[in-house]
Amino acid sequence: MRAIDQLLGEYAESHRHPINKRIHWICVPLILFSTLGLLWWLSPYLAWALIVFSLVWYLRLSVPLALGMLAITAAMVLVIAQLPPLVLLWGSAAIWLGAWAVQLVGHQIEGKKPSFFRDIFFLLVGPVWLLSALYRRWHWAY
Repeated sequence: MRAIDQLLGEYAESHRHPINKRIHWICVPLILFSTLGLLWWLSPYLAWALIVFSLVWYLRLSVPLALGMLAITAAMVLVIAQLPPLVLLWGSAAIWLGAWAVQLVGHQIEGKKPSFFRDIFFLLVGPVWLLSALYRRWHWAY
């Protein structure tokens, strides 16, 4: 089994309840956006460091998913770079806190702890788990 399939399968084990899945479809992109926003507010170099690190990790797992994540993060950066600093800071902080709170409710409903409690890299798996579902729906190989 490919490493990407194993990671996606492990992540899916904690995300089976329909409500938790819906919550993740909303909150995972919001957490990614707000994390990049907070890092950008501190220093754009920090945001770029996370993006580069993540993309290298994704490339090792799946080139098509890495390219999808490149497009997604590029779109997010285009928005983030246009926001005034205080809007970026407070908006990102509010989104980040709110999205994590809702995700924790989702995991309460699921009855399982978030995957990243086992391995911190599962924080990077969430976005590609969603993206891989889109690829499957569109019949795109990854």
